[in-house]
Amino acid sequence: MQLTPIPKNLGFCDASEIKNLIQSKGYFKESSSFWSSAKRSQVNPDLSISALGGLINYLSRLKLDDALWSGDLLPYEVYKSCLKMNGQTLVNLEIFGNNVDGTLYKYLDQCCTSSGKRLLKRWICHPLTNSNEIDNRLNVVEGLVKNQATSSVIAEYLRKIPDLERLLGLVKSSVVSSIAYLLPTFGVRLLKKQVKSFGSLIKGLIIGLDLLKLVLKDDHECITFCKVLDLPILSELDEALHQFDVAVQEDFPHYQDHEVEDSDAEVLYNIIRHFVEKVTEWSQVIHALNCVDVLNSFAMVANLCRGSTCRPNISRVDSHYTDSCHAKNRVILKLKGLWHPYAVTETDRTLVPNDIQLGEDSYECHPRTLLLTGPNMGGKSTLLRATCLTVILAQLGCFVPCDSCILSPVDVIFTRLGAMDRIMSGESTFFIECAETATILQSATLDSLVLLDELGRGTSTFDGYAIAYAVFRHLLEKVQCRLLFATHYHPLTKEFASHPQVSLQHMACAFNSRTPTTPSGSESNLVFLYRLAPGACPESYGMQVALMAGIPNQVVQAASHASQRMKKMVGDNFKSSENRCMFSTMHEDSLTTLLALSKIEMNESDEDGFDTFLCLWHEVKILYGRRNNNNT
Repeated sequence: MQLTPIPKNLGFCDASEIKNLIQSKGYFKESSSFWSSAKRSQVNPDLSISALGGLINYLSRLKLDDALWSGDLLPYEVYKSCLKMNGQTLVNLEIFGNNVDGTLYKYLDQCCTSSGKRLLKRWICHPLTNSNEIDNRLNVVEGLVKNQATSSVIAEYLRKIPDLERLLGLVKSSVVSSIAYLLPTFGVRLLKKQVKSFGSLIKGLIIGLDLLKLVLKDDHECITFCKVLDLPILSELDEALHQFDVAVQEDFPHYQDHEVEDSDAEVLYNIIRHFVEKVTEWSQVIHALNCVDVLNSFAMVANLCRGSTCRPNISRVDSHYTDSCHAKNRVILKLKGLWHPYAVTETDRTLVPNDIQLGEDSYECHPRTLLLTGPNMGGKSTLLRATCLTVILAQLGCFVPCDSCILSPVDVIFTRLGAMDRIMSGESTFFIECAETATILQSATLDSLVLLDELGRGTSTFDGYAIAYAVFRHLLEKVQCRLLFATHYHPLTKEFASHPQVSLQHMACAFNSRTPTTPSGSESNLVFLYRLAPGACPESYGMQVALMAGIPNQVVQAASHASQRMKKMVGDNFKSSENRCMFSTMHEDSLTTLLALSKIEMNESDEDGFDTFLCLWHEVKILYGRRNNNNT
């Protein structure tokens, strides 16, 4: 493989040249200490500086390199304190896109401003993990939920505010470093175009400051916005804004009609330049208004929901618990009366609440893993998605769709859902399935939430079952994260039926009573209850679902006969699993220990000794059962 060097005309020069450029241009001069430490912290500082040169070149060509003079140099820590979700998880959970019904963004979007909507998208992609920060947001939302009149007043203010982010960007771009030299020609034309934007920006900021002063009153309905908003001193900004407003009104009374004389261009330039000197403070004000908009949107969503909502209880980790035993106690996810937040918004479906309990706290102890079975179309995927969405909503600082919610913060949400391929990349459905699973196995931690739906269905039955078994056991016993695992592999349910960290449940269904006129295999027989029930589902009811999908009755009957024959043929292959239906995986550890004590040589590829012990155990169980029957 031959590497093609990057041409220097794109700015990717040697590190020494970039350093000289930074020094000659005066970049980062106001944060020289941080700039020096940033260079030392890089693994390959020369390569990093060369990459920085390419970025500087790009910003210079766009006339945006003035940001480098300000000295605002911040570390890149976007994932340090937020819940991580990769692109596939955003797709699987339908966060932003869905061709059929709602999305999480659509569910949460009651924002009144365009910039508030953009901030909502950023928040959704980066939910919080710090319990104090989450509670600060929840305090605001709870106050607004209880005081709908205040929420309405806030919304009225916000509807009067234009897109301040965009307006500030337009105004700032009109005061680039070279515009003073362009005033006789292009600068006049540019400033005349920006005068209306500047006037709208001033008016919008005045309304915004009035709103911020309203919500920051100490006695204002006990709503603690002050812990969420990072603001400069508003009184000074308020005075400055009114001065700018008066200046614009007096010097350019007809600015809204773009009637600005060329001779006034320099006056306008000086006004805007003085305004831009406080661009950091104006940006803080605009961001605070966006936060108010999003938090008010959360409160409006909670009040408009069809189902019950509640404030989530974010479990905190005791700082004195440092050993691994106590660390496991912090992993909890307890949801009572859970319903999918937007699966019912577009239809008249009836809400069917369910309870999810994973992990343990100081009061209760539940398995960390849910092994879920049930019929096709029975609601398994919807329940799993609802669980993940509730975690996201809770860590956003929003009310959640259930009666009660207790959870410890999740660091990463992993999902493996659906079936797709990438034909142009030559990646099959099964390859993508394995690649996504590999990411989970490599990156999941104790604090992660993992959702796996029908893992292994993209290949043969035995290979698929083997992969599902191995992945499930690894996540269960090695990673020990909160795990939601839906499957149609019924031997897997028998294998782990007695495991203390597995909760075996299924989505319930029922059959209507048949009448003499009801045709055999009619779709009216099977009724989905969408209710979580204990134990494993006896079968997947695929034939009934096939009838409901419109497959002809005679084809389904032929498939049913073939299914019975295949079950009989492959039944012996899962005999060991059948024999272990009352035999937990804990007994396997005991048998392995017996093998070691008996000094029988055995490696991972030779399980004859293990199978011998298993057969002996099974025979003893049968003989013991016969003896008890004879005695009775």
